[in-house]
Amino acid sequence: MPFALYALALAVFVMGTSEFMLAGLIPAMSADLDIPVGTVGLLTSAFAVGMVVGAPTMAAFARSWPPRRTLLACLAVFGLCHIVGALTSVFDLLLATRVLSALANAGFLAVALRTATLLVPRERTGRALAVLLSGTTIATIVGVPAGALLGTALTWRAPFAAVALLCVVAFLGVLRGVPATIAAQTTATPAGRDTVRDSAGETTPPSLRAELALLATPRLALTMILAALVNAGTFAVFTFLAPVVTDTAGLPPAAVSVSLVLFGVGSFAGVTIAGRLADRHAAALLAIGTPLLLGGWIVLATVATQPIALLALVFVQGVLSFGVGSTLITRVLYAASGAPTMGGSYATAALNIGAVIGPAWGAVALASGAGPLSPVAVAAVLTAAALALGLSLRRTLSLAVRLRRRSRRRPRSRPRPRR
Repeated sequence: MPFALYALALAVFVMGTSEFMLAGLIPAMSADLDIPVGTVGLLTSAFAVGMVVGAPTMAAFARSWPPRRTLLACLAVFGLCHIVGALTSVFDLLLATRVLSALANAGFLAVALRTATLLVPRERTGRALAVLLSGTTIATIVGVPAGALLGTALTWRAPFAAVALLCVVAFLGVLRGVPATIAAQTTATPAGRDTVRDSAGETTPPSLRAELALLATPRLALTMILAALVNAGTFAVFTFLAPVVTDTAGLPPAAVSVSLVLFGVGSFAGVTIAGRLADRHAAALLAIGTPLLLGGWIVLATVATQPIALLALVFVQGVLSFGVGSTLITRVLYAASGAPTMGGSYATAALNIGAVIGPAWGAVALASGAGPLSPVAVAAVLTAAALALGLSLRRTLSLAVRLRRRSRRRPRSRPRPRR
C-alpha cells in the first residue's frame, strides 16, 4: 500500500481520537468551566451533527480543488480549532470550535475516502479503505485511553494540545505523501504511454447536479441506509457500554476501559478482515456477517450478567460490527462511482447518520427506564431492520435478473408474410 494511505490513516486516527476522547474528559471540563455535565455533553452532539452536515457541504464546496489542497486545509482548520479549544475558558467559543472541527473532520474524511480509492487499483479498494478506517479503530484502542490518561495526569486541555500537535505531524505526512494531482489515477497503456482516468472513467467530473442525482438511485440509497442502520446499532451499544459493564455485569469502573479496548481491538480485526474480502466476496461477507451480528447482540443481552462471557462478546461484536459496517461503506463507494467528487461524502454521511441516530435512540431507551441493556435491544432492532432490508433488496435484484433472462430467452414473434 502507498505511503499516502498511511498518512491519511494517521490523520483519521488523530480526528477519531478527538471525536471520542470527550467521553473521558466531560467531568473534568464540567468542573473546570463550572458548567453542568449535561451542557458539556452538547460538545459531543454538536460534533456529531457537524459531521453529518459537513460531509456533503464541504465536499461540494471544495469539489473543484485538488484533493491534497482540501485535505491540508481541513487538517489546518482542525488543528487550529484544538489550539483555541485548549486555551479558551469560554464555553460558547469551545462549542464553536467543536462545530468547526466536525466540519473539517467531515470534509477530510469525505475526500480521504475517495482519494484512497484513487491511490490503488480498483480491485484493491476494500484493502485501501481498511487501512484508512483502521485509523478510527486504533483511536478507540490507543488514542482515547491515552487522552483520558493525559487529561487525568495534567488537565483536560492537555489532550486538546496533543491533538493539535499530532495534526502538524499528519499535515506533513499528507503534504509529503499525497500527490498534488491525485484527482486522476495513472495506468500504463500497451504502447507504454501513461493515460489518465478518474474513478468514473472520465477525464472531467460530472456536474454537481448529476452527482447529487445519483442519491436517488435505489442501489446507492439502499446501501447508504444499510450502512447507517448497522453503524447506528454499533454506536448505540458502544456509547452506553459502561452501564452494561458496571450495572449489569457488576464489574468495577476500571473494567469499562478494558471493555472499550476489547471492542476497539475487535473493530480493528473486523476492518482488517473485511478489507481482505470486501472487494471479491462482499455479498458472502454480508450474507454471513449480518445474521451473526444480529445473533451476537441477542446473545450479549442474554449473557450480560456473566462478566467473562460479556467481555468475550464485546470483542466478537467489535469484529462483526466493523467487519459488516466497513464492507457496506466499500459498497457505498462502489455504488457512488459515478460521483467522483461527492462519493466519499455519501459514505461519510452514512457513517455519521448512524452515529447520531444510534446513541440518540439508546439515550431515549435508557431514559424510559428500560434498563442498562436497552441500547443492546436498540442495536438488535436496527440490525434486524438492516438484515430484512438487505434480504428484500437481494430478492428484488434476483427477481429482476430472472425476468431479464426470461425476456432474452423468449422467442421473437415472426411477422406474417403478406399475401
